[in-house]
Amino acid sequence: MADIKNEVLYRVYGVLALIVLLAVILFGQVVKIQIAEGDKWRRQGDKQVKFEKVIAERGNILSEDGKLLATSLPFFEIRMDLNSTGMKEEDFNNNIDSLAYCLATYVDTENTVGGYRNLLINQRAAGARNMLIKKNVTYTELEKIEKFPLFNLGQFGGGFIVKRQSKRDRPFKMLANRTIGSVREGANKVGLEGFFDEDLGGTAGKKLMQNVGNDIWIPVNNLTEIEPENGHDLLTTINVELQETAQTALVRSINYHDADHGCAVVMDVKTGAIRAIANVGRLKKEKGNLWETYNHAVGDAVEPGSTFKLAPMMALLDKGIISLEDSIDLEEGRTTFYEEIMEDSSPHGLTKATVRRAFELSSNVGIAKMVEAGFGDDGGAIEFINQLRKYNLHLPTGIQIEGEAPPFIKEAYNKEMEWSGITLPWMSIGYEVLITPLQLLTFYNAVANDGQMMRPYLVSEIQDFGVTTRKYKPTVIKRNIAKPETIARAKSLLEGVVKNGTARKLDTDRYNFAGKTGTAQIDYRKFNRRKANLKHRASFVGYFPAENPVYSCIVMITNPKENGIYGADVAGPVFREIADKCFATRIEMHRGINSYAKPKLVDYELPTMNIGKKDAVKYLMDYFKLPHENRAESNWTVLQPERDTVTLLSRDVTASIIPNVKGMTMMDAVYVLENLGLNVIATGVGKVHYQSITAGTKARNQTIKIKLN
Repeated sequence: MADIKNEVLYRVYGVLALIVLLAVILFGQVVKIQIAEGDKWRRQGDKQVKFEKVIAERGNILSEDGKLLATSLPFFEIRMDLNSTGMKEEDFNNNIDSLAYCLATYVDTENTVGGYRNLLINQRAAGARNMLIKKNVTYTELEKIEKFPLFNLGQFGGGFIVKRQSKRDRPFKMLANRTIGSVREGANKVGLEGFFDEDLGGTAGKKLMQNVGNDIWIPVNNLTEIEPENGHDLLTTINVELQETAQTALVRSINYHDADHGCAVVMDVKTGAIRAIANVGRLKKEKGNLWETYNHAVGDAVEPGSTFKLAPMMALLDKGIISLEDSIDLEEGRTTFYEEIMEDSSPHGLTKATVRRAFELSSNVGIAKMVEAGFGDDGGAIEFINQLRKYNLHLPTGIQIEGEAPPFIKEAYNKEMEWSGITLPWMSIGYEVLITPLQLLTFYNAVANDGQMMRPYLVSEIQDFGVTTRKYKPTVIKRNIAKPETIARAKSLLEGVVKNGTARKLDTDRYNFAGKTGTAQIDYRKFNRRKANLKHRASFVGYFPAENPVYSCIVMITNPKENGIYGADVAGPVFREIADKCFATRIEMHRGINSYAKPKLVDYELPTMNIGKKDAVKYLMDYFKLPHENRAESNWTVLQPERDTVTLLSRDVTASIIPNVKGMTMMDAVYVLENLGLNVIATGVGKVHYQSITAGTKARNQTIKIKLN
């Protein structure tokens, strides 16, 4: 018995030893594979399976009222795994004829049904795992194709492989194209697409893919391992109607003047919201070939010319150096600073003029002489530059897109910045400084906004399926850029430019607007003022309506070569067209009827000779709170105005006697006359002014004609 027991124990120990030995061997192999040969096998595994990124659906970009400015349109690539492990031979044979018919009829009509059947059979025999069926399939087409015989068995049973892709579409094409921007692999991110890429792009998912040979990858299963999170939507401040108006006017002007490029920006005065931002440039030299190729409004820091003159004028006013009624010698539009000649752009022949008049005429000589006299003493230039910095002209706006060019304002007396004796007078007329159109507009917008500077912005909300998840509120950059009296005088100067100055041809009697023209010479030193070589930059910047500004706007057009070069001729009409459109279509441009003082009623404004039922007339008089005195004793009454009141007098309507129906409406006149048995013939509209039978005649079933006007 003991021998049997010992034998069993030996056998147990033997099995245990064998298990331990196998465990040690397995552990050794695991260590070898994971550590010693880990990199090798991982590389081998990577060649067989990998995770492929599943791109999330990109969010939409919307206008202020929800119109689509940019959206992602899905399209699909369809392939077939003819040797899928889940595909049964019986299913393939039973469905091959029907599938070939569907593919030849609805997908590839250049192939016959028999040809497609042979193709599928041959590809299956050759071991095809990733046969291309069709590219760029729409969602509607996909819904039809996935119901085809065999395909309706899915990825494994039917070998149906779908690869989802998407392309960015802009329903309004060129409209705000550069501002909307783009995100492309290997290229710089542009516009809103680039600035808000993380919000729009969402979070990518992952899908496990298997290499089936020849570097062909197919999904391991038809489920995504990690689902992507779709991107958010951007609600912009862009108004599509204003954007289209700005772009259309800009295109027309660039073609008419054969200019190189131009930009126009419309901003909400109170908030800084950008309602339109158009940038149009030439793709080729010939006219008509235009597109939004670059955001000049944000990315071009240029010498602005005369539109910059408002800043030095405000600096002079802020420091109390000048009064608008002071006199200045314009020297007939020509003077010299350190042997450098300065001229006014248009001859005027004036010597003495007020400061106000010098600004209205945009006199280079007048502005430069005032700045030189006010800030030209030792240390004065430092104060001048400090004033420009006070107006934030040395800082970018911080707009919500990439690529804003920084402005350039020289430091006083800095030789490294090429400060010289002529820098101060030339800066005062918009040269030797660099600023973008948007930065200059932000300054003018602050003037329109009574000195409060707002940060321009393009996006008001981030949304998920219409629900706001983040809101961007208007941001104040600076509460007061200048003294209130300085702002008030600056406004009066800009209004004077339109009423009496360089922009007077743009004035309209429909509404008042204020602004400044500008005509800058481009690289004027390079050509040493040889007129034949000079290029110009025409601009106009201002706001409207002048009394209670709603919008500010800047238009800048570079190198006009035909039909004028000046700001009032080239850029001004674009500004007017935009302002006219706003005035005609935007309710906020108009004052409410009840915002005016209530006028005192006079007799010619009171209702006169209106005839009707006394009770109805009295009800209306009470309802509209018109002062009146009731003297009517009959059921019918006629209104008689007397100074600032109305008297209700009797109008007799007697049985069997034709009454006086003049002043009645058609309904009342016909009612009264037909009740007397008369046949009524009425012509015209309005109130009765003629009746063919005299009042007081006895009614005997006659025919009576009445005329209304």
